[in-house]
Amino acid sequence: MGSLGCDAHGVLNDAEFSKPLPSIRLYVAAASLLCALAMALDLLHGFRHRKFWFPCKFFSLNATSLTFIGVGIKLSVDLNTSMPSRHDQLSKLSSSVFVCTVMGNSMPSLGIMDNKDLLMNLVALAILVVTDVVNICIQLGTGAIYVFKEEHFMVVLLMLHMLLILCFSATTVPITKRILEAKYKKKYEVALKCPLATERTTTVAKKIQRDLSKFWMMAHTSSPQFVMARSVTCTASGFFCLLSAVTLGEAVVRSYLLRPPRSLEFCQGDSDYKWSTSLVLVCQTSAVAVGSVAPAIRWFTAVNFRCPIRGNRSYRDEFRVESYWTQWFSEKKQRPLSLWILKDRSCRKTAHDAKRWLLDVCIGIQYVIVFASKIIRYISVYCVSRILLCLHLAFRATGSTVSHVDSEMSGSRQELASYVLHLEGEDELVDLMVRSNREATDHWVKKGRKKQPVNLIELLEATTEISKGFEGIKEFDSSEVASLAPSGEPPNCWALPLVTMTTIALALPNVKPKLLNAVSEALDSVNKFECALDTGGELANLRKAAEVVWLGVDLYHKWFDVDLRKLSKQQKRPEETLRELAEAAKKEFSESWQMNLLVCMKHKPSHWPIKTLAANSMYRICQTILLSYESRDYGTGEALLRKLETTISDIVSGCFCNVVQVVSVKCLVTAVEVREESVRGAALHLGKTEKILEIVERRRLPELRCDQMKNIDEWRAFYKMNSSHCNSSKTVSSDSNEVCITVD
Repeated sequence: MGSLGCDAHGVLNDAEFSKPLPSIRLYVAAASLLCALAMALDLLHGFRHRKFWFPCKFFSLNATSLTFIGVGIKLSVDLNTSMPSRHDQLSKLSSSVFVCTVMGNSMPSLGIMDNKDLLMNLVALAILVVTDVVNICIQLGTGAIYVFKEEHFMVVLLMLHMLLILCFSATTVPITKRILEAKYKKKYEVALKCPLATERTTTVAKKIQRDLSKFWMMAHTSSPQFVMARSVTCTASGFFCLLSAVTLGEAVVRSYLLRPPRSLEFCQGDSDYKWSTSLVLVCQTSAVAVGSVAPAIRWFTAVNFRCPIRGNRSYRDEFRVESYWTQWFSEKKQRPLSLWILKDRSCRKTAHDAKRWLLDVCIGIQYVIVFASKIIRYISVYCVSRILLCLHLAFRATGSTVSHVDSEMSGSRQELASYVLHLEGEDELVDLMVRSNREATDHWVKKGRKKQPVNLIELLEATTEISKGFEGIKEFDSSEVASLAPSGEPPNCWALPLVTMTTIALALPNVKPKLLNAVSEALDSVNKFECALDTGGELANLRKAAEVVWLGVDLYHKWFDVDLRKLSKQQKRPEETLRELAEAAKKEFSESWQMNLLVCMKHKPSHWPIKTLAANSMYRICQTILLSYESRDYGTGEALLRKLETTISDIVSGCFCNVVQVVSVKCLVTAVEVREESVRGAALHLGKTEKILEIVERRRLPELRCDQMKNIDEWRAFYKMNSSHCNSSKTVSSDSNEVCITVD
């Protein structure tokens, strides 16, 4: 027989079985490094954004991270591979500590999961942890792990405690979300009735910034991740995570740096994993070192705040278990079991009693977990406070002054404090949360000011003095242009006319690239505004048409098959260029209409295909300009270009009048899991567009309601009505004069 399989005596040849093991360990090292990288990114994100509770943005409990963890614990669950050397035994310990680090680091991510994801992820994690614990116990019994037995015993206990903390803390997530969401809506009842920025004593930008400070405080303090991160169980989990890392550090120091005692005499020989074990040990130790920083800082922040030197503290309610910890179990106790299989009443009663007994046990376990967590926090406070007190006295002895925040909050801080959303037992955290976040909005606004759209600001500054308010909104599309479709015209959106008129401008000779850059910057805001305001999705196809057209115009200087760069170099008269674009648009419309005739006839115009909407817009705007061409001397095209720039400026300015509504939508309607990020984005965007809002304020605003202002067709209807009213007023005045002359 061959070299593989059975030998000449019929015995299986296993000489080659262990050769791939060193290469397989590369997967373990890679998985550990990826977890370390994700945890390091979360650490940097927390420091960069001054979120010292370190939310889980890059590393959280999900299917991907659990897969990496499953690969990472390969060494600690290996039951029968001989691992005699020092780094072999240490690598088994590091794999177990790695699991503790992952659990401690990712605990805040429980807050952003729904109930189904919570259950699935925690069950998967429990399976991994229990498997790891059982395998470690087996190896301790068989002698596969023959050193660091005390360390393994400690880590196993910590692992089980942390798993229990995670599972029982997860039951508070739906309850705290419900409580804080109710408080959030209650705070915004007045804000929903009274639009933002209605005061005339200050600029719109300053008023929005002041309101955003309140929105940020509410969104930040009700953020599910922050709620979980500031909980007492997360503090205890951070302490356990730090303790497991210290245990690994102690084992490494004891085995490498100190003279080993008799109990640490390692066996001779190498394992089948060979050189790869050292690589895994380095990677997992690095992951533990990086991943322990965030839980340790969460623990120290909670301890530092409660230290007595910060002020007089009352510990009367320190060990009281708040009702929301057990509310989920209490609610489940009251609900009947839907066991349709059990028809017998006595069986149903037995099942219901068993359920109530099981939930009572869970309530008891929850009480023990929370109470133990509070004891850990209290002991930590007692120990750390002595250290901080010594440092405080040392500073005083050297003559250094330590600035203390006055207990009496200023007026602005008192106002912000009323917008802090907190749970039962978190009253002492209100002042800390205000002090930590009162300048957050100013920070994001300042950051946004560094990214202002320079080209758009130049365009608006140059055209504001020329423009008569927002007349371009009325003039870009004339009702005198005959419709191409028999079923009526589609509505207008803000983005598509901007894109279409920029396309026309690029077809003219000697167009500066600044216009293209300015419109590109404008569309970044206009698209965000329209997505926020068009809650029903009625204008979704029009926005898609604008995006598709702009992609071709911006990157390739083409409007579908029309080469704009080639058209601009032909040096034609402006009216000839407009007619050529109108004919191309008419042709595109006819082809698209015939190809999608059934769709166009069945659906309303706003749901026409993208190409049909884009061609219709180009045709109507070109024909509108041609209608007014004879009455205005556009000359070589420079005057037409200035007119297009003014109209573009008017449309952009009109869209920016909706910034107050957009901020309201972003802050009030967004789901609780992403609301904090949404408010932060609104503050950044305010900083970017602050100068634009100041320019728009100089224009004469029409008397439109908020629900009308978000729709460009409402603006057009308003100007059309006012224009006809003015014309009728002029006619009456003229007739009156004639009558007076006749009488004389």
